[in-house]
Amino acid sequence: MKVLITGATGLVGQEIVKQCHSQNIDVNYLSTNRSKIVIDNNYKGFYWNPKTNEIDIDCFQEVDVIINLAGASVAKRWTDAYKKEILDSRLDGLRLLYTTIKNQNIPIRHLISASAIGIYPDSITQYYEEDFKIDGDGFLSKVTKQWENEAQKFEQIGVNLSIVRIGIVLSSKGGALPKLYKPIKNYVGATLGNGKQWQSWIHIEDLAALFLYLVSRKLYGTFNGVAPNAVTQGELVKAVAKTLKKPLLLPKIPSIVLKTLLGEMSTLVLESQRVSSKKVEKLGFTFKQHHVQLAIDDLLL
Repeated sequence: MKVLITGATGLVGQEIVKQCHSQNIDVNYLSTNRSKIVIDNNYKGFYWNPKTNEIDIDCFQEVDVIINLAGASVAKRWTDAYKKEILDSRLDGLRLLYTTIKNQNIPIRHLISASAIGIYPDSITQYYEEDFKIDGDGFLSKVTKQWENEAQKFEQIGVNLSIVRIGIVLSSKGGALPKLYKPIKNYVGATLGNGKQWQSWIHIEDLAALFLYLVSRKLYGTFNGVAPNAVTQGELVKAVAKTLKKPLLLPKIPSIVLKTLLGEMSTLVLESQRVSSKKVEKLGFTFKQHHVQLAIDDLLL
């Protein structure tokens, strides 16, 4: 088997590539950076530039599954220009893949496209399953709705579609966890906001395994990419402090301070989404990391 991955050199992409190779799955990948293109027996890079509609069509050779992870990080200050980059980087890549596959009549069987739990509205009480009617009006919700709508067009050309709504990815190599443990390690860690907001997380190894489970089992539809037990922001910070054996000396950082410092981007840490993993579990997927304390121990100890 061979898969084509966009975003393969990113945090999640690297783990998916690692697990592909452990399962003897060959990987082609697309990169906008020519210096990141390498050619190995089971790992071959190809150039693309969605902004200019450039793509090396050889990337599709022997490929019947595409894993789409491409998209600019949301963890940079949301200026008007960067908000446009966040949206365009998600839509342009999908549009280029779609038009190329359609116009060249390329026989792709399955597209697995990333999305995010930011599509769900901010709520302390709601428990979100995949069939929840999306009606959020925040920036992230609008972006993810357009992202998913673009992916759904592939069904019109006979490509089976899976969408994975990803939660907070826990990894020692990047993402949210280092941003939490560095201040705690230096005795300046604190709970963000009132600490009661739900944060649905997933260990990076479980997330990569979920993508490949959808590939191997030919599972189509929308799936939440989160671990079974969401935690509050306060619980997450305390779990990191416990693993590091460091005290939390500072008081909670008020929401108004975070909004002043981060602007609209403060929604990343202040909004609350408690998200269900029951659908993938009922389909037979088994999480190795169910509880956040054990997951953080696994990553940091």
